[in-house]
Amino acid sequence: MREIRIFQDAELNIGDTVHLDSDAAGHVSRVLRIQIGQELTLFNGDGCEYTAPITAIDKKNVSVEIRTQSLKHNESPLAIHLGQVISRGEKMEFTIQKAVELGVNQITPLTSERCGVKLNPQRMQKKVQQWQKIAIAACEQSGRSHVPKIHQPCTLEQWSREPSDAMKLNLHPKAPYTIKTLPTPTQGVNLLIGPEGGLNDEEIAMCSSFGFIETQLGPRVLRTETAALSAITALQCYFGDLS
Repeated sequence: MREIRIFQDAELNIGDTVHLDSDAAGHVSRVLRIQIGQELTLFNGDGCEYTAPITAIDKKNVSVEIRTQSLKHNESPLAIHLGQVISRGEKMEFTIQKAVELGVNQITPLTSERCGVKLNPQRMQKKVQQWQKIAIAACEQSGRSHVPKIHQPCTLEQWSREPSDAMKLNLHPKAPYTIKTLPTPTQGVNLLIGPEGGLNDEEIAMCSSFGFIETQLGPRVLRTETAALSAITALQCYFGDLS
């Protein structure tokens, strides 16, 4: 039987009885139809996993007892902070999901001149909550026990000017450097991915003034979601833990 991993935003200790939150309880009881005695794997973002058999279950409530705790060692040695200009519809959700599976540590949604998504603050906050849930679900699926943070959206300039010791990269199809020619990042990478229409010349120049290195993946122009996942994969292959 496959491992069933469930995120719980709570302190977890051996011997505790834990009542799963409503979303998790509904998924376990109504979707997975798991029975008493079957074992779940819980995690809360502290880097550990907790085995917990089900001790009580009905349509709305699921209780488990935590039996063991173990440290999970599957985080990449390369810390990647993805700055992604918000894309339309499901593209942003897809990018977040796959970026988490590939091992990014942080994601900041960005706005720029050519960003095609305009939302009021209330709707944007709901989007952030939805994106964080997508990141959690990607951790449940991929076996990660550290949950990447989805930061509050900000402008491209605000994110670019934030102090950081990380290597800053801006993808550009005509850049003089490729990822494989970069020096090994020692303090992680801040990876900037522009909107579907690309960054304008002024934005590219601004990012360069804040230390971003223009880098290419190849001679072809990629869609924003393709560019993000291709760049993360390449970075993990050269400097992380993909082989």
